[in-house]
Amino acid sequence: MNDIPATAHPTGPYRPFACTAIQADLDGPVLRVRLGAAPSDNTLTVAALDDLLTVLDGLHERPDIRVLLLTGAGADFNLGAERGEFESALAHDPTGTALRRMNDKAHRVCEALESTHAVTVARLHGRVIGAGLALAAYCDLRAGADDCRFRMPEVALGLPPAWGGAMGRLIAEAGAARIRELMLTGENFDAATARRIGLLHKVASPDSLDAAVDAWIRPLLRRSPEALVLTKRMLTGYARAARTSEVGLLDAHLLSAHLGLARAGQPAQPSLPVPSHP
Repeated sequence: MNDIPATAHPTGPYRPFACTAIQADLDGPVLRVRLGAAPSDNTLTVAALDDLLTVLDGLHERPDIRVLLLTGAGADFNLGAERGEFESALAHDPTGTALRRMNDKAHRVCEALESTHAVTVARLHGRVIGAGLALAAYCDLRAGADDCRFRMPEVALGLPPAWGGAMGRLIAEAGAARIRELMLTGENFDAATARRIGLLHKVASPDSLDAAVDAWIRPLLRRSPEALVLTKRMLTGYARAARTSEVGLLDAHLLSAHLGLARAGQPAQPSLPVPSHP
């Protein structure tokens, strides 16, 4: 199933946050967030990032929300960043400032997702591509349908994998050797591979995916809120300590510089002279 029913409400689903590009329905202590306002919205637009920031910032005032469940609104979880917005931003602002602001938002979303008090659960189905995979990697727990397909296509598209500071998180979750291979080759991989390398914790059939997710959520809600939050903060702290050379803040500058040079018709990386040997 690609949709998750929200708790019944006299006037429809209870939506405590004002969002237009995503859906955020409150079901008791569980906030169910769908990426996209409609099934056809399957990329991470600036509007979606703004809404995610609204939700994640709003959680500071909602300690009663203990679990955030993140999924897609359509047949796919997410197909990545909206590349058309990159070109549009550069066309309107050739200095790259607008593009850097867009990518800084992505970094803020990922950082907020990692540090929020709520336990974050990614429910993955269909295709999980690029920035969509990066976003899911920042969730505490990740379950995927067995027909999921994953890809990191940035290098194949002529782009650096610079979105949200996610490279460090992906390496920490799945290991440098595997992420190096998948980023450089841009090859597709399946749910079984994602489970084997640590990008998924559970794999289930599409029909049993909701039950697999609920099997996490039910015991989480029985745990002491204080113990759960403290444990999550400790895990986050140790995980960040392992990323001692975090350079994710440079992502926005790297991407804007690369696209700016490409738009100007200049090589993004000049060739180095070949040394002559006697």
